[in-house]
Amino acid sequence: MKPNRVKQILAEGGIPVGHMIMEFGTRGIAKILEATGIDFVVVDMEHNGFTAERIADLMAWLKATPVTPFVRVPQPLYHFMARTMDAGALGVMVGNVESPEQARSIVEAVKYGPLGKRGVGLGTAHTDYVVPDPVAYFEEANRNSTVICQIESPLGLANLEAIAGTEGVDVLWVGHFDLSQAMGIPGQFRNPAFLDALKKVVETARSHGKAAGIQPGHAEQAEEWLAIGYNVISWSSDIAVYRGALASGVKSLRERAATYTSRR
Repeated sequence: MKPNRVKQILAEGGIPVGHMIMEFGTRGIAKILEATGIDFVVVDMEHNGFTAERIADLMAWLKATPVTPFVRVPQPLYHFMARTMDAGALGVMVGNVESPEQARSIVEAVKYGPLGKRGVGLGTAHTDYVVPDPVAYFEEANRNSTVICQIESPLGLANLEAIAGTEGVDVLWVGHFDLSQAMGIPGQFRNPAFLDALKKVVETARSHGKAAGIQPGHAEQAEEWLAIGYNVISWSSDIAVYRGALASGVKSLRERAATYTSRR
């Protein structure tokens, strides 16, 4: 199997850095991501029109890079998760996990028995169209795959211990906008109640030997959340990065153009 850089870096005590793809699911994006030196990418299916076929394309293109591919599925349903893994993803992210029962069902869809209940379809995309030794492959697939549970509600916070204690869950990931909105303080990321929630997620993750993930949108936010203890970091989304860079470039160009206009 392709190595999971997130697991490797965490095992070495490092902090893996990634990015979220929400819009630019093109054939070139895999090599563009590789060129940046990032460790992982989360391809989002929750807030856009990516289909299972497009996910399969992206997983194939990403196989030609060392970037570890995860997919945020639109709902915690078996057919989304298992098909995503069979396409070659090395893990799934699921939004708004609120109970250990939900967490367990996610693990069951992603992992093979005895840890999970993922159906067996060898000789397809996830095994490079060859049939591996099944026992060795199932063990490696379970070890090498990542289950990311997003904490996005007060109920998820209340059940944090049980979610983190679910065998097979690897990362507790705060969906910061959703969580702040559900707490009645939308976008107030420095509100004491929100900061307490962020700290609780980190403390709970650590106590269960799990990682804590989050996606800052700017450097100052990243610094604050790293200081709290988040150790899986996704740097913004493709939309935000492109929009911000283009807006900055256009503003600079207009300012330069204005000096030439004034000379005429």
